[in-house]
Amino acid sequence: MMLKRGLLALALLVSTPLVAQDARPLTVFAAASLKTALDDSLARWQQQGGAKAVAAYAASSALARQIENGAPADLFFSADLEWMDYLQQRSLIRSDSRVTLLSNRLVLIAEKGRQGPVAINASLDLKSLLKGNRLAMGEVTSVPAGKYGKAALIHLGLWASVAGSIAGVENVRAALTLVARGETPLGIVYQTDASAEPKVAIIGIFPETSHPRILYPLALTATAHARAAGLLAFLTSPEATVFFTRQGFSVLTPGERS
Repeated sequence: MMLKRGLLALALLVSTPLVAQDARPLTVFAAASLKTALDDSLARWQQQGGAKAVAAYAASSALARQIENGAPADLFFSADLEWMDYLQQRSLIRSDSRVTLLSNRLVLIAEKGRQGPVAINASLDLKSLLKGNRLAMGEVTSVPAGKYGKAALIHLGLWASVAGSIAGVENVRAALTLVARGETPLGIVYQTDASAEPKVAIIGIFPETSHPRILYPLALTATAHARAAGLLAFLTSPEATVFFTRQGFSVLTPGERS
């Protein structure tokens, strides 16, 4: 009898962590610019009986570093290729699951009603438009939107005039907020973020040739739960990608997704 009780207790000790692990929500680490569409996609996934899933949003750089340091993420949805490459080179994602799903545009925004449309080219006097204030954008050394923005400004010959007036922030949504609150007159963000904020207006769109193409890769992490493969398949399906299209993302065709 004592032996049977001991075996039962041991079985409970062994099985409880496994049950707890199976019950935990799937976690998606995602670029801040994906929030609106990804929240809607995850809600639809769960309405259809999918495993509970939650998203953590920040700059792709910060999320990649967290995964590198052992953060328990099942999927990584980056706003650029570089940070996905960073994790792949360290064997921290499942490379065979990687898919480049979306593209975006880079825009110049102002608080609604504060500034009319401008043509974004080498003749733009961006410094004068700032009127002694700062230009909000992602941190230019790490945040993808900031790196794209700096590349575009350099390409157009505008960087030198505004380099000392940059309000570099931790992610693209923070840059959007600074402009929406009137704390900075202008900002560089993704078109999809600007479209989701009624307090700002897009006053110009950067030429796509002025910066690297803005691409969003998605992959399972090396430690992803087995259930995460189903969520990955759902997020790349037409039923989920419609939410990204509605927010203004371009969904890549199957032939473009490698």
